[in-house]
Amino acid sequence: MIISRTPFRISFLGGGTDLPSFYQEEEGAVISTSIDKYMYITLNDRFDETYRLSYSKTEICNRVEDVQHPIFKRILELYSKQALEKSQGCGLEMISMADIPSGTGLGSSSSFTVGLLHAMKAHLGLYPKAEDLASEASRIEIEDLGEPIGKQDQYAAAYGGMRFIRFLPTGEVSVDPVVFRARQKRELEASLLMFYTGKRRSASEVLSDQKKKTSSGQNREALRAMRDMAYDLRKLLEEDKPLSQFGELLHRGWELKKTVASGVSLPEIDEWYSRAREAGAWGGKVLGAGGGGFLMMMAPADKKDGIISELSELRPVPVGLDSWGSKVIFVG
Repeated sequence: MIISRTPFRISFLGGGTDLPSFYQEEEGAVISTSIDKYMYITLNDRFDETYRLSYSKTEICNRVEDVQHPIFKRILELYSKQALEKSQGCGLEMISMADIPSGTGLGSSSSFTVGLLHAMKAHLGLYPKAEDLASEASRIEIEDLGEPIGKQDQYAAAYGGMRFIRFLPTGEVSVDPVVFRARQKRELEASLLMFYTGKRRSASEVLSDQKKKTSSGQNREALRAMRDMAYDLRKLLEEDKPLSQFGELLHRGWELKKTVASGVSLPEIDEWYSRAREAGAWGGKVLGAGGGGFLMMMAPADKKDGIISELSELRPVPVGLDSWGSKVIFVG
């Protein structure tokens, strides 16, 4: 049996510049961090030749071509032959569990892909590097399955930690750690607030609209400014500037993000955001493509209780920063 654990992520600034419609023309850049919320994948040989897949539904299939879940199916298409040879004809049981529901802006689809790929490779006795996991997961989601998403989530899930990630016109991805002090990390964790809005959405719809606008040049100036803010944030952290400046950058980035595609925000979300700011938050954003999921705010520690009280209709979810990417945590 193999169990992999892959973190979800928070993307702070630069999101949207990891789409090919932007980075194929000029470099994109984001700053994101993995968090202490995870996707778990368990993989084990079956007694017979069937495949049992368990996620929000359960599938039992005799053949790979009968599998409905697109990511499970694609990874089985790539690796089931090797797995059959290794197990001398046994099928596979593959189970996914997560700390946070999908469609909430934390990169769950890519964490699932990276984690499943990691578990499958470990099952075959392979030990991939983070770069290999991220690159292959990106190819599966974007090229093989045609999802209109970017590359940042796969790299954030595979590498973990606070990362400055650049997307080059050549298609290459450069991943660097953001060097900041342990004290800053503690202060950042203490300043973060995450609220579950109860609204789940398809990132594909928002990103498809963004792709059209980027290709036509309508939002390129805003995306360029968002990319530059990722550079500003890295400098701010490395120079140990006050976290209030971090929060103000987030606020400016959120105002820009709302202009790059329709559906990024909703009137109800704008109201919650304004109320949080009035209660003392420096800034924040809706995580992921937008339109629902989690509303993240940054605030002084002494203002957090008041903000939680002000947004009492939303569910606060404690979150910490994680320093590690996808890991195999059990082999047995």
